[in-house]
Amino acid sequence: MKTIIRYLLIVSVGLFTACDYLDVVPDNIPTLDNAFRDKMTAEKYLNTCYSYLPNHGDVKSDPGMNAGDEIWVYYPLDDRYTGARDPWQIARGLQNRNDPYSNYWDGGRSGKAMFQAIRDCNIFLKNIVKVPDIDEALMKRWIAEVKFLKAYYHFWLMRMYGPIPIIETNLPISTSVEGVQIYRESVDHVVEYIVSLLNEAIPDLPIEITKFTTELGRVTQPIAKTIKAKTLVWAASPLVNGNSDLQITDNKGENLVAGAYDQSKWELALDACNDALLSCTEAGVELYEISSSIKLPDEIKTELSIRGAVTSKWNKELIWGGTNGNNDELQRICMPRFITAHIGNQSVKSLHAPTMRMAELFYSNNGVPISEDKDWDYTGRFETAEADTTAPYYVEPGYTTSKLNMSREPRYYADMSFDGGLWYGQGLFNGNDLYRIHAKYEEGSGKLEEGRYSVTGYYAKKLIHPETESTSTYFATENYPFPIIRLADLLLMCAEAENEVNGPGANAYKYLDMIRSRAGLDGVVESWTKHSTLPDKPKSKEGLREIIQQERLIELAFEGQRFWDIRRWKLAKDYMNKPIRGWDVHQSDVAAYYRVVDLFNGSSEDSYEFEDKDYLWPLKEYNTLVNENLVQNPGW
Repeated sequence: MKTIIRYLLIVSVGLFTACDYLDVVPDNIPTLDNAFRDKMTAEKYLNTCYSYLPNHGDVKSDPGMNAGDEIWVYYPLDDRYTGARDPWQIARGLQNRNDPYSNYWDGGRSGKAMFQAIRDCNIFLKNIVKVPDIDEALMKRWIAEVKFLKAYYHFWLMRMYGPIPIIETNLPISTSVEGVQIYRESVDHVVEYIVSLLNEAIPDLPIEITKFTTELGRVTQPIAKTIKAKTLVWAASPLVNGNSDLQITDNKGENLVAGAYDQSKWELALDACNDALLSCTEAGVELYEISSSIKLPDEIKTELSIRGAVTSKWNKELIWGGTNGNNDELQRICMPRFITAHIGNQSVKSLHAPTMRMAELFYSNNGVPISEDKDWDYTGRFETAEADTTAPYYVEPGYTTSKLNMSREPRYYADMSFDGGLWYGQGLFNGNDLYRIHAKYEEGSGKLEEGRYSVTGYYAKKLIHPETESTSTYFATENYPFPIIRLADLLLMCAEAENEVNGPGANAYKYLDMIRSRAGLDGVVESWTKHSTLPDKPKSKEGLREIIQQERLIELAFEGQRFWDIRRWKLAKDYMNKPIRGWDVHQSDVAAYYRVVDLFNGSSEDSYEFEDKDYLWPLKEYNTLVNENLVQNPGW
């Protein structure tokens, strides 16, 4: 009997329709014999395996984007944000086991069916050898790509659910009922399996993509090695390395998460990070910086280098760019109205709002946390003052705004915008003629109508390509591949693993200082020595760990990384159990507007407590009922 295959069709985003790997197997090819009858149909099946990749950067389906504490929107939601309703409900504490949000186990509530993806990968790996007209080198590459995808889908599930079943091969249709009652495997076993798949794949993957019109987004050696590093860093992190609070035991009595700390896991992670960094260097990957020949003020060049690391298409910093997401919609919900006339343009949605804790996260202009800077007025940060002329390309001189918006590092001004902020791009490309953001009630960038406004008073400038433009009548999006992994991410993993294995030293400082230099900041040791109330902080392992974590949260802000990082560090309870705050955007008076208000967790009717159970997704209750061997995650 021939096996009937289920196929997934994918709708590609405008920018990426030229990429052949989005051309998947059509529904009218019903059998395995037809699916692998020649190279063309086999390639369509390869594309089917790719099509399950999560839509990275898509607020509708990537929980990293809006299921945490970085971003907030108005409530109750209306149709303008309906697509992002499911992930955001996780942020509001409404995850459940009956019909879980962002369900990547079964597929549903904005999640894709990752186990179906793995089954399709297994079908490809079993049958690709039957294709008669494919040369051996190409077949090896395709097999390597699908092994990578199979490993990545296991990693994606493991990061969400912890212990998961390993699907090495598909069960035959004759398998008994008892035979399909599979078990979850231990985290250590899953990590070993993912790494083994990646090791098998790496030798047959290309160093870099050379066919830019058809293969951008396809897997390379640097991608595979960096995902290996990310897998091992996750496995070495406190959530699953020495976490006595996370105990999952199946009905065989096997503990699926090791409770004892294992330092060797960090050593493996460091080796993988170094190997990935070497591979990236060989492939020409480097930190993005705008060309020095462009005639703009240095401050704006720095801002564009920071923004361009995310939005510049296929730039040299990008290790792996996502082509499944929809950053057209992302830019629409991030974009403020620059002038009151834009109110008529319904494409400008203006509601993806960074929270106050993100505004407080970034360093001072001295490159240290604002709470540690001995020369920065931390206690008076919520007071207002007229902006001086020390940052004329970032804050409007003479405008009254919060002190929180003054004397901050360049990443603050590149990543976020606020009342009194200046904005390069979106149609204005003269460094001396910038948009002025006036965000109080009924001002051009403020609340003019229900639904289309920032509930915190902040905007995520970082995610908007400088050439995306809106007027009162149209919205022209300059799309870009969303950064699944860029070099800054890998450098920060290198620094983290180096510190955990060898403690503070030249290597860890080097990786941090490379990123800080692009952001216009002095090195870690120099900055803390000169400006911090804790000058020796970088010299201890614990102190440098805190610095690396904050550096990572700053550098990768709004890129879908923070959500996972604070979980693997086992710090989510510390972050999530604090009020979500912003300015009082319903006020037009300066003093009234610059009052900090609680948007969530601020009252008994609108609050929840992040608990240990929230570190992992629940399995859908139906699955645990039909398969008693699938033990539920703790607390669910």
